[in-house]
Amino acid sequence: MQKITRLAALVVAGLCLLGTQAQAKKFEHLAQTPPMGWNSWNNFGCDVDEKLIKETADYMVSSGMKDAGYEYVNIDDCWHGERDANGFIQADPERFPSGIKALADYVHSKGLKFGIYSDAGWTTCGGKPGSRGYEFQDAQMYAKWGVDYLKYDWCATDGLKAEGAYQTMREAIHKAGRPMVFSICEWGDNQPWEWAKPIGHLWRTTGDIYNCFDCEYDHGTWSSWGVLQILDMQDDLRQYAGPGHWNDPDMMEVGNGMTEAEDRSHFSMWAMLAAPLIAGNDIRNMSEATRKILTNKAVIAVDQDELGVQGFKYSSKNGVEVWFKPLANDEWAMAVLNRNKGEVKFEFKWRNEVVKDELTHRTITFNEQKFDWQDLWNKSNKGHTKKFLKTKIAGHDTLMFRLTPAKN
Repeated sequence: MQKITRLAALVVAGLCLLGTQAQAKKFEHLAQTPPMGWNSWNNFGCDVDEKLIKETADYMVSSGMKDAGYEYVNIDDCWHGERDANGFIQADPERFPSGIKALADYVHSKGLKFGIYSDAGWTTCGGKPGSRGYEFQDAQMYAKWGVDYLKYDWCATDGLKAEGAYQTMREAIHKAGRPMVFSICEWGDNQPWEWAKPIGHLWRTTGDIYNCFDCEYDHGTWSSWGVLQILDMQDDLRQYAGPGHWNDPDMMEVGNGMTEAEDRSHFSMWAMLAAPLIAGNDIRNMSEATRKILTNKAVIAVDQDELGVQGFKYSSKNGVEVWFKPLANDEWAMAVLNRNKGEVKFEFKWRNEVVKDELTHRTITFNEQKFDWQDLWNKSNKGHTKKFLKTKIAGHDTLMFRLTPAKN
């Protein structure tokens, strides 16, 4: 009897092990650098249709955004129609009369990738059908349509545990067989950085952003946050980010009503954070100033650096912050953020500074090492670290430099 019990236990243990081994994984080769693209929500909310998405894909190419590295065209909430008799989700026939498959094909024809949105709950945040109970059917439909990116929200999720809900959709995506970037959007409420690496390719670290540089929008039971507030919420998270698994401080508000200096700071700091660069403006009608910010290849290169290390705050004094970000090939990025509304004088005595990154164990001792620096917003401005840096920074603006080891 004892032998039979032991044998049964071994069988059960073996079955459990097989179940664990059979668990699907996310598609590992995706998002090796932070995803770049566009999403409809920040500017358009629920006012989406196929004409908007097609025109956005067109302008992503003609504006130079595609050439700068943007590749995903993502529809957010409210594209949904009803489920059919078999439970499969359909697009709203009035807004998307050609269907999602035809729309994805159009986006793909432009050399771009196509993204879509759903929610782990009964309904989406906009009140449309959620994926709860339909995860595998929805993933099959997305694969059939040619979806390359799924943003998965967290509204109407009463009774669900976040980690388990997102595991379920990961399993569904993997079983559907089409590689998709999986964007976890539960607003950082359940500390996804601690568990989401094997599940998704990026995870939101905060509540929603809105188009204000230094504000909180109190909705009563939750808040939307300005750029600086979200930046401050990234403290102590950098160790969780890297190739294929990124902290996501939310989509960008560049071009949505802030000043040019604030947009420049927003873009600079998201690059320093190695954040996904998902534009949220109407790129069909953006100003030339906005276009130049979004397509600054030198700043984008900092975000997309192959080392995949998130930057860190080095110092903060009188509302001026200095940040550093280790880059490949022994290079560094440096940003100087003026949080003040007014202009400030800034001086950096390189030879007195020692920069240590505990995460990568890299150190700069400027008194012993010489770097050449290039201003990434004013390309004609350059110098080296043997000479003190003295300059002025406009209110809410940011200086950004790339530091390269000097050859002599």
